[in-house]
Amino acid sequence: MRLLVTGAAGFLGSHLCERLLADGHRVIGMDNLITGNPANLAHLRRHPDFQFVLHDVTNFIEVPGPLDGVLHFASPASPADYLEYPIQTLKVGSLGTHKALGLAKAKGARFLLASTSEVYGDPRVHPQPESYWGNVNPVGPRGVYDEAKRFAEAMTMAYHRYHGLDTRIARIFNTYGPRMRPHDGRVVSNFIVQALAGEPLTVYGDGSQTRSFCFVDDLIEGIVRLFAHGDPDPVNLGNPAEHTVRELAELVLRLTGSASPLVERPLPVDDPKVRRPDITRARTLLGWEPRVSLEEGLRRTIAFFRDGRR
Repeated sequence: MRLLVTGAAGFLGSHLCERLLADGHRVIGMDNLITGNPANLAHLRRHPDFQFVLHDVTNFIEVPGPLDGVLHFASPASPADYLEYPIQTLKVGSLGTHKALGLAKAKGARFLLASTSEVYGDPRVHPQPESYWGNVNPVGPRGVYDEAKRFAEAMTMAYHRYHGLDTRIARIFNTYGPRMRPHDGRVVSNFIVQALAGEPLTVYGDGSQTRSFCFVDDLIEGIVRLFAHGDPDPVNLGNPAEHTVRELAELVLRLTGSASPLVERPLPVDDPKVRRPDITRARTLLGWEPRVSLEEGLRRTIAFFRDGRR
């Protein structure tokens, strides 16, 4: 197939491009490089089936020739990024999704939206099934990301229902692995970078809040299966193994051999207290579940940062 991946130079986008090329597809990677890193795609630039296009998807997207699929991953995705670029985050979730859907419609291509567990906000249902509508503060600082993705889901379903477009929605839970940016504000990369530098590990609150951490290879496998075999309704993709933030910090310290202390800081506004996916639907529909343990995934991620491959 000939496929377009928006947000191709990002953490997930670059891994997805790599996987799609390995599966024998032709891939066009598109990114405006606001938060994407060209180094993430450097090893693909000479691939005969890969093409990179520098473009902001909030503007009209023109791709000559046929397309079989549009996989829309463009968006700031870490708290540090969407708090620095709130307007751009809202625009890529709304205008960018609209332009990407319009391209898919014009080409008769299948469309996949990279949504997020953030659509559940600070959840009152635990674990979170796809049927849960969420508990989001639309005017809080995190609302620029949460509501952009919720709007993107609504727009995607509107194109499916009104235009008959073949669509998919992936609700992605916390994912980690090589090519994370060192200072993007995500807890795994924060802890690893601090531990390797011998700096105190910053724990927000008392560290009792929980998260579920999915290694990037597992997540990409889920995306590929969803694109090929899914249906229009949202599907949670994440690791149902739940850990406290303090447990994560202690594991990073053990695996890095660091003697760094833990330092507590106030919780950010609207920070979710719990987060764990119900992946029953992914298991049933896609035959998918994560395979890589947190310890193994962290070892591989630590090796990436230790080698200085930013």
